[in-house]
Amino acid sequence: MTIRAVVRGVGHYLPDRIVPNAEFEAKLETSDEWIRSRSGIERRHFAAEGQTTSDLGARSAEAALMDAGLVADDIDAIVLATSTADLTFPSAATMIQQKLGMTRGFAFDLQAVCAGFVFALTNANALILSGQARRVLVIGAETFSRLMDWNDRTTSVLFGDGAGALVLEAQEGTGSKDDRGILSSDLNSDGRFKDLLYVDGGSSTGTTGYLRMEGKEVFRHAVEKLAATAHTALEKAGMTSEDVDWIVPHQANIRIIEATAKRMQVPMDRVVVTVQDHGNTSAASIPLALSVGKARGQIKPGDLCVVEAIGGGLAWGSVVLRW
Repeated sequence: MTIRAVVRGVGHYLPDRIVPNAEFEAKLETSDEWIRSRSGIERRHFAAEGQTTSDLGARSAEAALMDAGLVADDIDAIVLATSTADLTFPSAATMIQQKLGMTRGFAFDLQAVCAGFVFALTNANALILSGQARRVLVIGAETFSRLMDWNDRTTSVLFGDGAGALVLEAQEGTGSKDDRGILSSDLNSDGRFKDLLYVDGGSSTGTTGYLRMEGKEVFRHAVEKLAATAHTALEKAGMTSEDVDWIVPHQANIRIIEATAKRMQVPMDRVVVTVQDHGNTSAASIPLALSVGKARGQIKPGDLCVVEAIGGGLAWGSVVLRW
């Protein structure tokens, strides 16, 4: 008998406020055409005043639980991927636990920036395979609008707020690549590239800080590293790009998404794309895209999906899972 961590439910939540590209034209030297042509982004959502990352995460978790036909106390653990926790501590995951009315199990945050959800999935899979948990809520939630330098047109137009969640459940499999659930993963980081993407605040400065990014260098590393990690994860699962039904990438930039798919030799009609509607929601972007992809009727039971992401650190990785 082989235990697999299988997706039981999925859901997402977006704040009510929709911010089209045109809203930036009055404040910055930019335009709708400039933003679309360089990123593919048309609009994004911003959290309301007083609305926190844990608020967004809890709403996405409620949607995933409803999709799974479960309640909060059916869950053993919450793993939250975020770089924008409500407070320095305690973890925003414990705040979500409280908001869900979950009175058992454990909850913790995991921080790998835009790669956070891939790292969270891999850790949740390990909790299930080790027997530490049977059902895990894996959440990506961000309020990146709180980290923007609104005078920087190269970064402030790219990011949005949102949350997505999966319920992973231990189920028996055959041990073959035809099993449902997580089949393989690949995680990487290299701290030499810290200065390419970071926030210039924290305990060392006593400030929240703003996001800073070397866009051209991040683009170059992203295309190379995303394709490589996806191929590595597929190889671990005994598969190739030809076996893939859907690539569900981190939704940062349409040009990165297209270039990575081309390098993997996967056509764009097998890539789930949501960046035009949500912008870069960091660790929330992959679960959000999975939820939207299912709702659109793209991702169906039995489909082989590759999720891949890269973020500050640099940190990057991928997961191969059968829906």
